[in-house]
Amino acid sequence: MSDFVYPLLAACVAYLIGSLSFAVIVSRAMGLSDPRSYGSGNPGATNVLRSGSKAAAIITLVLDAAKGWLPVWAVSLWGPAYGLHGGTVALVALGAFLGHLYPVFFRFQGGKGVATAAGVLIGIQGWLGLAVLLVWLGVAVLSRYSSLASLVAALAAPVVYLLGDGTLWYTVDAVLLAIVVMSALLIWRHRQNISRLMKGQESRIGDKSAKKAAGKPGASPRSAAPAAKPVSSGTGRRRR
Repeated sequence: MSDFVYPLLAACVAYLIGSLSFAVIVSRAMGLSDPRSYGSGNPGATNVLRSGSKAAAIITLVLDAAKGWLPVWAVSLWGPAYGLHGGTVALVALGAFLGHLYPVFFRFQGGKGVATAAGVLIGIQGWLGLAVLLVWLGVAVLSRYSSLASLVAALAAPVVYLLGDGTLWYTVDAVLLAIVVMSALLIWRHRQNISRLMKGQESRIGDKSAKKAAGKPGASPRSAAPAAKPVSSGTGRRRR
């Protein structure tokens, strides 16, 4: 019975932890507008950065990564004592990631999962997470496109995991499957970004176009109305 209950319970707890949308929580706590109302509309650290608050973006990034890392690390450390091994680690990894994508506390409207996926990879194996983060950083610095960096890192994650087998770590089939699923979901969540990248319309890192509207709670650049044109007064007589 415990072979079924404990893994399921661990996955459910990981999902609830992942459901904490820190982009929204941090923005509210710091008096910023809801990140779902401006920029890309994505509740993630990159979009929070468009509010003009680097502190809020950094806090969001760290907490989103931590909620992916914590349950995976906890099961990896204490799980074996309860018979929880690679299969449970994979379930917990997916649980935390799916919680971020579809958070039960925020009407299942979540982010794209980049930071949380990074946290999960660090929890699985620190060197794995570091290698994928370096891939993301390299692409981000060269292109200034956060979305492109995330897509390349998502494709690289399962490849890096396989390449490290037998040298830095030993692969587990269930964990590999979880990484592949996360990568596929992350790419799917970036489908609109892919379209904008192909059209040359994607926002770059540091884009300030949304900062003015994002700085005020409830403001949205999408809802801004065009300025009214002045009405010129005529000199002719008004017809009765």
